[in-house]
Amino acid sequence: MDGRFTRVRLDAALGETCAALGLDAAGAVLLRFTNNAVYALASAPVVVRIVGSHALRHRVHKVVAVAQHFAEHGVPAIRLLPGVGQPLEVGEHLVTVWERVPCRRRATAADLAALLRGVHALPPPRGLEEWSPLDDVRARISDAEELDAGDRTFLLRRCAEVDAELRDLEFPLVQALVHGDAHPGNVIVGDDGPVLCDFDSSCVGPPEWDLTPLAVGRERFGDPAGRYRMLADAYGFDVTGWTGFPVLRAARELKLTTSVLPILRSHPRVAGELRRRLDDLRAGRTDTRWARYR
Repeated sequence: MDGRFTRVRLDAALGETCAALGLDAAGAVLLRFTNNAVYALASAPVVVRIVGSHALRHRVHKVVAVAQHFAEHGVPAIRLLPGVGQPLEVGEHLVTVWERVPCRRRATAADLAALLRGVHALPPPRGLEEWSPLDDVRARISDAEELDAGDRTFLLRRCAEVDAELRDLEFPLVQALVHGDAHPGNVIVGDDGPVLCDFDSSCVGPPEWDLTPLAVGRERFGDPAGRYRMLADAYGFDVTGWTGFPVLRAARELKLTTSVLPILRSHPRVAGELRRRLDDLRAGRTDTRWARYR
């Protein structure tokens, strides 16, 4: 069966979006497609972001609110394209449109740490949801294009186990506005310095959660140990030295594993890596290496 988010359908949604805004979609480049399809236009400094899961469509309104909050408080972050009411409804898709920041160099963990300190010091926008990291995991499971019944049962059971462990944690840092998916890939270093992007997981929660992705990247993807060390030193807290870190790692790994479920039929080349991750989680293997979804 054909997937819901094939390249043909995404390109069509891009074309409709550009036509509605008086932009030209010709030559646009698909930068990435896991949780969302992100296009860079060739004809203008604009990025178009198409939501890649029906079950997570609600997050796009939060993304717009957080982007506006960051703009009001002068946080270095990507900006919504001005003069456009967002999000846009384009057929069955929800779309946001952004000013493109030209990347001048790769972001470092120190860049990320500085941005996180600023975000964690901000008052959160009114009505921002509380941290509940496995809600998105369950939504992706319910929205999966392809998922074996046994895998579904395992993932939901594992979510329940990790959720119970999360509720028992006592966090040492003060609750704050958190980015929710903090890693250098969500930082763009432009002409004016580093800026944050991707606010889908932003919420009010423990700052420790924003230090977890790089720590898990070191353990699961074999990222350089110095990258996480730089983050911990620049931020001033080492989440891996805290007794609650294994629980945060388990939650992060569930999110990393299930991120492609809503697009699995549309993007079948990730199926092998998904299978590897599911097998490792089921067997309780924590020392195996994963490859990033492409």
